[in-house]
Amino acid sequence: MSKPVSNRYLSFAEREEIGILRAQNLSVREIARRIGRSPSTVSRELTRNAATRGGKLEYRASVAQWKSELLARRPKPAKLVTNPRLREYVQERLEGSIHDALGCEISGPQQAPFIGRNKPHRGDRKWVNGWSPEQIANRLPLDFPDDSSMRISHEAIYQALYIQGRGALKRELVSYLRTGRALRTPRARAQAKAWAHVSEEVMISSRPAEIEDRAVPGHWEGDLIIGLDRSAIGTLVERTSRFTMLVHLPREAGYGQSPRTKNGPPLAGYGAVTMANALKQAVIKLPTLLWQSLTWDRGKELSDHARFTIESGVKVFFADPHSPWQRGTNENTNGLLRQYFPKGTDLSQWSDHEIQAVALTLNNRPRKTLGWKTPAEALNAYT
Repeated sequence: MSKPVSNRYLSFAEREEIGILRAQNLSVREIARRIGRSPSTVSRELTRNAATRGGKLEYRASVAQWKSELLARRPKPAKLVTNPRLREYVQERLEGSIHDALGCEISGPQQAPFIGRNKPHRGDRKWVNGWSPEQIANRLPLDFPDDSSMRISHEAIYQALYIQGRGALKRELVSYLRTGRALRTPRARAQAKAWAHVSEEVMISSRPAEIEDRAVPGHWEGDLIIGLDRSAIGTLVERTSRFTMLVHLPREAGYGQSPRTKNGPPLAGYGAVTMANALKQAVIKLPTLLWQSLTWDRGKELSDHARFTIESGVKVFFADPHSPWQRGTNENTNGLLRQYFPKGTDLSQWSDHEIQAVALTLNNRPRKTLGWKTPAEALNAYT
């Protein structure tokens, strides 16, 4: 008998022990305890690898070992290759045409030929049934309750679509999945934390209650307004007075001189280190009393917030995902700033002197919420 591939799998010696203990009519849990395995492992072994020649399940170690080695052989033929009826069912649910209430086919838009790239333009996608692999896999037992050959897992369908060499399904069927991706997103990337720089202590839920009621000045909200070609301007708004500061974010040296590379240096002007340094320069323009905390969006441009807090003394908090109302003052101010910096324009064309003129204009505009005082007047009352 061959040795097991790893300790994860039962060895022949363990199977002999299971056979002896089972002949003594010991329970599954007692057998598992004696051989140091999980009860579920023993239960599956007794069911899956038992001998069936006599018309009933009888466990023998030699037969069990032979069965396990037989099932472990690779490569196995794909189920969609060996079962044409199942393959036809799956393909029909993926790419089948849609029909109206009378059964007439609706052609929909003409999709461009599949060339294996991510991903077809939304307006050019063919109208198809478009069932997901999970929907197909779970519908099969309902449509074929008595036919065990008409069963397949959703993962097997995905592998037939994305893994070369399976050959069971046409490669272009991936364009009929809901995402339309020609390449499958790796599981590690899908499960990766989108905001790894945000820990529990800097969540907005940890922000002191005194910040919420706007009674004390010195607490700010911040974000970026983004323009054409990855240009940006930082915006900072004091919650009590609505006083606005704009942060100039010029391009880094070398920007646009060579094609962008994945994980290359952030040359657009708002990388983590550059952003923290620019904010620190903005902080020193006002007294320490007026810079106590900063509530920021979830953007990774402030992932260097720990160093910024140490060097400036300003505590940083991050809003919850997709919750712009938690920074409502900043969002409102960004809307006012779009009068001067419209979407779709290159914000890098403006110098620091020019954007500070815009900030000065906003700070001298009377606000209803301040009793028609200007933000500059409201802030000066606290200095």
